[in-house]
Amino acid sequence: MSDYKKTLNLPKTAFPMKANLAQREPQQLKQWEETKACEAMIENCTDKGAFVLHDGPPYANGHIHMGTALNKILKDIVVKSRNMQGYRAHYVPGWDCHGLPIEHKVEQELKEKKKTLPAHVVRKMCRDYAGKWIDIQRKEFKRLGVLGNWDDPYKSMNPAYEAATAHELAKFVDKGGVVRAKKPIYWCCSCQTALAEAEVEYADHKSPSIYVRFPLADDKLKTVFEKADPSRAYVIIWTTTPWTLPSNMAVALHPEFEYSLVEYEGSQYVLATELVESVAKACGWDMDGVKTVGIATGKQLERIKARHPFYDRESLLILGGHVTLDAGTGCVHTAPGHGREDYEVCLQYGIDIYSPLNDR
Repeated sequence: MSDYKKTLNLPKTAFPMKANLAQREPQQLKQWEETKACEAMIENCTDKGAFVLHDGPPYANGHIHMGTALNKILKDIVVKSRNMQGYRAHYVPGWDCHGLPIEHKVEQELKEKKKTLPAHVVRKMCRDYAGKWIDIQRKEFKRLGVLGNWDDPYKSMNPAYEAATAHELAKFVDKGGVVRAKKPIYWCCSCQTALAEAEVEYADHKSPSIYVRFPLADDKLKTVFEKADPSRAYVIIWTTTPWTLPSNMAVALHPEFEYSLVEYEGSQYVLATELVESVAKACGWDMDGVKTVGIATGKQLERIKARHPFYDRESLLILGGHVTLDAGTGCVHTAPGHGREDYEVCLQYGIDIYSPLNDR
């Protein structure tokens, strides 16, 4: 039987037949470090000028994963390719060291002990936690073959970095670009801190929905509906967040929708004409007993004063383009302390951004 291996005419090479990457890669990285490959690459540039990559820094709270690896490798390819084209591309890696995820991890380690520690001690532990993961991630990024100034990275927790941030904020304040005001934000009740939208995780949840009537004891109602009786008139809202009712400050209508004043069993109700039948069914009304006594647009009802259903304060009828006829009554419960659209529409009317909830 012929030994075909001896018949192959292959070029001679010093490369080993087996890759042995687990052993060879650290050797290669060590060689690059000893020969200062990164510095040599930068110094070998031409007069084409600088190429700057503004790298969004990874978060210092865990091992790198496939996503961070792909991100860093693609950026390294860009930097190296620009260096090969003659640009001075000097990559400075960095890390984001602030925020809830790090604090949350430290709290999990401390458990109940956290409540007994001063704030500055917890902050020091968060700083040490971030520093630990920076060292781990730096080694992992180096193993990917990424070249950069790993000995002097930028870190968001460096005093100089924090001072520069504070200085820029002070310039905004000095120019009148910062105001103190109220605005609804995402909030974590367990951590008692604000959340970025990206930190919010959504899940299916069933909430009770209710219809609520707001008294319309405003004589201005009679200028819109000739047969209106403010002593027994109401505007009806529908909400899937009953817990926000204490924060209600207004009822929003759409300026172009048609609204009916209907009478049923001695009471009068304002709601969108298109939704009268569905509301009657939901509330158990007999449609034979529902009588329409007036028609108006939302625009005509603007600034009529309703009363809060269980607090002694006004709830103004206002106009908003976000109101729809998909469900409910066409009259939207508006709590500016609990939602972006409610907040924005109430700003236009100078309504207080009210939220009586505490941090829990």
